[in-house]
Amino acid sequence: MTLLDILLTILDMQLVRGSSLAGFAPLVTAHGGDPDVLLALAGVDSSDAGRDDRFIPLRSAIAAVEAAATLLGVPDFGRQLGRRQSIDILGPVSVAARTAATVAEAFDVLVTHMDSHSPAICARIAVHVDPQLHRFEYDFLLRPAPAQGQALELALGLTLQVLRLFLGATYRPVAVHLPHPRVTAESDYHEYFGCPPHFNEPIGGFTLRASDLQRPLNHDPLAHRVALAYLSETHAQRTPDIAATVSRIIRQLLPTGELSAEHVARQFGIHAKTLQRRLVTEGTSYAELVDRTRRELAHRLVTGTDLPVAQVSRQLGYAEHSIFTRACRRWFGVTPTEYRNRR
Repeated sequence: MTLLDILLTILDMQLVRGSSLAGFAPLVTAHGGDPDVLLALAGVDSSDAGRDDRFIPLRSAIAAVEAAATLLGVPDFGRQLGRRQSIDILGPVSVAARTAATVAEAFDVLVTHMDSHSPAICARIAVHVDPQLHRFEYDFLLRPAPAQGQALELALGLTLQVLRLFLGATYRPVAVHLPHPRVTAESDYHEYFGCPPHFNEPIGGFTLRASDLQRPLNHDPLAHRVALAYLSETHAQRTPDIAATVSRIIRQLLPTGELSAEHVARQFGIHAKTLQRRLVTEGTSYAELVDRTRRELAHRLVTGTDLPVAQVSRQLGYAEHSIFTRACRRWFGVTPTEYRNRR
């Protein structure tokens, strides 16, 4: 792969379909704003916003939503926009999901083919300590992470619309998880999502009942096969490098403290030494990935939330607060509290 190929790949990984801003213009107008001005400030061509056949920088799409909330003085702008969107913004992926046999299969389609909407977005169904529950998790793969609270609330609002499309208009998840402090009253979140909200979480998403995921949908086998064939032909699924996958697993395991290479290697069905060799071929190591993942999450939790520093330390999997303090000095040159005050 040439340097140009690498640069083009990086640029492509940071794009999202223009349909991600469907409903943006009328909502801004309803609040007395000028959507063209806000889109221009974020670096988005207004003719691309809302279009399924156009791609825009993901950072710009996020910036547009964040700017609208701030400049219009509408702290729940992301959630309001979520109500104006539907699964249809995902184009052919929505057809494949709607025609699946069960809710679980529909979400498997959404997770597998999310790269056709944006390769820089990660969605996954994760296991839960309670076998009767599952976690749906959603994250933007942008490093360094931009301010994205509004964009994540938009994404979770859209996910709620999808859940209610599949499970009924009155469906209520078990819980919603947000990786930032509340921006309106907690009761607003409870009323909007229909379930208890949890703030300052490591990653955004929902806790769902396993039994709900097994509920049947209006399955159309022929339409489902045609939609999947189209997705396979036009949006060849990207295979992420193992380092990226390992980093995501580490991120989920941090609060548990179960961070051994052997534990992660078992997720791939390989020996820890095999995992280490594969990481070396990608120019990294397991220890480097753990340290990098901790550093990125520490930056987000220390500067982007109001979690007590001791709780941040636990979220990062440190047995002692003093170890976290030493790590912060190595990463940022100051203690966690000093880094938060400086930022």
